[in-house]
Amino acid sequence: MTSLGVYLRGILMGAADIVPGVSGGTMAFITGIYDDLLGAIRAVDLEFARKVLKLDIRGAWEHINGGFLLALLLGIVTAVATLAQLLSWVLEHHPVPLWAFFFGLILASSLVLLKQVPAWNMGRLVCLAAGIAVAVTIALAPMVNLDFGLPGVFLAGFLAICAMILPGISGSFILVLIGMYGPTLLAVKSLDLAYLGVLATGAVFGLMVFSRLLHWLLKRFHEATMALLTGFLFGSLLVVWPWKRVLAWVESSSGGLKPAQQVPVLPDSFLVQTGTDPQTLLCMALMVFGFCLVWLVERRWGQEAGASP
Repeated sequence: MTSLGVYLRGILMGAADIVPGVSGGTMAFITGIYDDLLGAIRAVDLEFARKVLKLDIRGAWEHINGGFLLALLLGIVTAVATLAQLLSWVLEHHPVPLWAFFFGLILASSLVLLKQVPAWNMGRLVCLAAGIAVAVTIALAPMVNLDFGLPGVFLAGFLAICAMILPGISGSFILVLIGMYGPTLLAVKSLDLAYLGVLATGAVFGLMVFSRLLHWLLKRFHEATMALLTGFLFGSLLVVWPWKRVLAWVESSSGGLKPAQQVPVLPDSFLVQTGTDPQTLLCMALMVFGFCLVWLVERRWGQEAGASP
């Protein structure tokens, strides 16, 4: 695989990581780099540390497949740097069509993951149902607010990074659930280096923990783990449903108000209860477009995707 190919896959992962509900890990899985990504992350171990301390930089670089990680990281950073401001503007001015596009993306991603469980039995169905139940419960519950300074930023980075290595869980979706999606987009837009540095530190610690936990789960309980993650992704469709009614508001860090609890409604009810045009035809078209994008990516690279470890 060429560096350009890895870079382009990194752009896909970065773009997915920005949007709430779409998993960068899923993009890695369906584009065929999932095993390489997990292996490179797990290679940051004691052997890597020994090579660095001995100033064996070349050996350390080869140990973690540094060329692969660098190309992938550059692609992710490119996507985040170029799309964050655009998404911030669209979320503010055209939220309903954007959420419709997200819905199509996550629905297609859910179906892609569903195919990764080759044979279903009662235990795997229970795992799927459990994942759906957990995600639905979280989606309908009041939003948890971790916006309490730099410790909250660290924890947000720690939790959100699971999207990099867990197909089926979106880092941006987690940021939405804990009330840190808006502040993080604002920090990227304004280049708040202190915020971004603490977020990145939390992400590094999260990577070290989650990569090893995921390796163990997928090695011991691969199909059950994939069924659980697929259920979580299906359940998270409620979060990205475009038509929602706000039940409660909280004050944001900027002094304004932001939704604290929302429930999905049908387009007609959305119009009656909010007085806002549901833009049904446009939203349906964007759902189909988002669905087709993921389908095209999976069709192009899905056959190259190997089994998870």
